[in-house]
Amino acid sequence: MTMTSEFQAPEFQPSGTPRPIVSDTALALAIYVLYAVGYFTGVSALIGVVIAHVKVEDNDPVLHTHYQFQIRTFWIGLLYLAIGFPLCLVVIGFPILLWWFVWSMIRIVKGMIAVNEYRPIANPKSWLFG
Repeated sequence: MTMTSEFQAPEFQPSGTPRPIVSDTALALAIYVLYAVGYFTGVSALIGVVIAHVKVEDNDPVLHTHYQFQIRTFWIGLLYLAIGFPLCLVVIGFPILLWWFVWSMIRIVKGMIAVNEYRPIANPKSWLFG
């Protein structure tokens, strides 16, 4: 005796594009968090800039400004560090490192607030605070 069922499970049809695990806004915010953690680890900021470089070509114009801002924050900050550390031998490096810390902290906090409110960075290519 065989049992036949009139109920058949629907077939799974995958959509053409998979849904991302994390939204783009959350990812941009996570990069700012990685930069902040980078004060203690260093490597997390490197992870953040790699993600920003991968995502910079996204179509969303608001997030594009954030990714540009994050990339410039990393590379300009690295320049400050590369100049500041050797100059600590002649004391002038300490104010440069202090400036780097204040400058980068302002950029990180400003970026976090802007991405949380879904506002673009006004001048993402700025050397100052955007």
